[in-house]
Amino acid sequence: MDSTPDGYREAVDLADLEAEKRAFVSVDGAAIALFHHEGEVRAVDNRCPHMGFPLAEGTVEDGILTCHWHHARFELACGDTFDPWADDVQTYPVEVRDGTVYVDPDPPRERPPAEHWTDRLETGLEENLRLVIAKAAIGLLEAGVDYREPTATTLSFGTRYREDGWGSGLTILACLANVIDDLAPENRKRALYTGVRHVASDCAGESPNFDQPSFGTSEVDVDRLKRWFRDCIEVRDTDGAERCLRTAVAADLPEERVAEIVFAAATDHPYLSSGHVLDFANKAFETLEHVGWDHADDCLASLVDPLCDATRSDELSAWRGPIDLVALLEDVYGGDVSETSGLAELANEGEGKSWSPPTVFRETLLGDDPEEIVDALADAIRAGATTDELAAAVARAAATRVAQFGTANEFSDWNTVHHTFTYANAVHGATRRTDAIECYRGVFDAAVSVYLDRFLNTPPAPVPAPGENDTGRESDAILEELHSLFDEEGRVNEAGRLAGEFFDCGGDPAALKRTLGHGLLREDAGFHTIQNFEAAFQQFELAVAEDVDEQARRLPLVTTARYMAAHFPTRREAEQTFTIAARLNRGETVHEE
Repeated sequence: MDSTPDGYREAVDLADLEAEKRAFVSVDGAAIALFHHEGEVRAVDNRCPHMGFPLAEGTVEDGILTCHWHHARFELACGDTFDPWADDVQTYPVEVRDGTVYVDPDPPRERPPAEHWTDRLETGLEENLRLVIAKAAIGLLEAGVDYREPTATTLSFGTRYREDGWGSGLTILACLANVIDDLAPENRKRALYTGVRHVASDCAGESPNFDQPSFGTSEVDVDRLKRWFRDCIEVRDTDGAERCLRTAVAADLPEERVAEIVFAAATDHPYLSSGHVLDFANKAFETLEHVGWDHADDCLASLVDPLCDATRSDELSAWRGPIDLVALLEDVYGGDVSETSGLAELANEGEGKSWSPPTVFRETLLGDDPEEIVDALADAIRAGATTDELAAAVARAAATRVAQFGTANEFSDWNTVHHTFTYANAVHGATRRTDAIECYRGVFDAAVSVYLDRFLNTPPAPVPAPGENDTGRESDAILEELHSLFDEEGRVNEAGRLAGEFFDCGGDPAALKRTLGHGLLREDAGFHTIQNFEAAFQQFELAVAEDVDEQARRLPLVTTARYMAAHFPTRREAEQTFTIAARLNRGETVHEE
């Protein structure tokens, strides 16, 4: 085709276009649909921005171009869509010279890709459109946008447009932000897509949140503000609690003091809502590590509703009989579940001491005597054990419950041991954020939940011991087998064995993480599975840093391999959407298959 100095290329004869009303041309690699409508020549990208169907085969009427596949509609002159799920179509400048239509196939971009995909991400969130979210997540990361930016956008949306506050969607967003560096580059796009789509789904059809303002003073004593906040949560006063928490943030209190206020309220009653509430709080603080403390106001305020609405385990029969576990805790805490005076006395006795866990400490935590468990923890505090040290030990005990979960149990009981594990992991996270005395309560509560789960390890499933599966195989072959195993139902113990074999054969844990990550993100993994995966990764890294024995080091990844195998495969609908989005963003055709 002939070209002109100003970049226009010869496209079609005007008379032919007037007769046929439409034409398809390829100009310098650009597939362009030309239309003659109402005396004007219009040119648009021939690929429908929704799913790539050729728009030259569409219908033009009354200035509207309609795609014949999913009936997406576009204003023909500017390309803007009537349908948010479709996106706007690219238009091209045209000129008619001496009876010939010329088109500019490479006009200046109206907006940079990052700006376009940010807008599309927001549309996907607002309309709960999976394909739009997938395209945007892929487009943003491929445009070089740091994952923290869309994570911050999604956090702001999730806290604004869900009246009930922090929920599973934002937790999933936080979980996947926490592990994103452990994933292969392509799976980072899947992770962002997964986090955003769960937030969109969580907010769909929900009422928006209307803020309560902070108090008009920043001179409130911190201890008094903490007391007010806890009192409001105790009587389920969401408005008062929100004002207190927003005041703490507005007063520019150090993060550890704000964390103290939140985690104190989150442990004033044991094991709130099967552990979810404290995990929500921990994930909110972790999300702020990714997006910045300037998001703390709305982010932390979203915790108020879950805290106020929580189920309190001291009101549940399982914690009251046949052994009154709450009474055991109250004796240690200082006479009430919300007290800390008894714990403070124990900590004062241990001040200046250095604690090492007794050889039977792990067995005690996994035992069937709750008094012995509570006494062992109290003795540890007297001996100088910090909240962080005890939280780590209890988290490993909780991971063992998942690793030894017997498949003869009801399937739903996976959730029971899972809740304890993720709660214990959240307590461990809280202890690394604040050294508040209240964190000891979280440790005791988690240990009691480990005790309550004991029958789900009867009989205990085998956990591969170090060296037990040293087959000498190449680690890549083991990972390939593990990945394939997720295509079959019920291969739970085999998954644990393969994870153990991988370690025995000298495999790089980073490679195992990438394999588990791909296995997770290609599935329609639910809230609990994603929680479990992320908690296992956190506990593995903490175990490595703590330089524990080999069995304890590998335990978290063996644990999540078993849990994932129990819940896979799924229909993989989300992966199909992601694959379509990736192909469309690359310019591939989908409609011809």
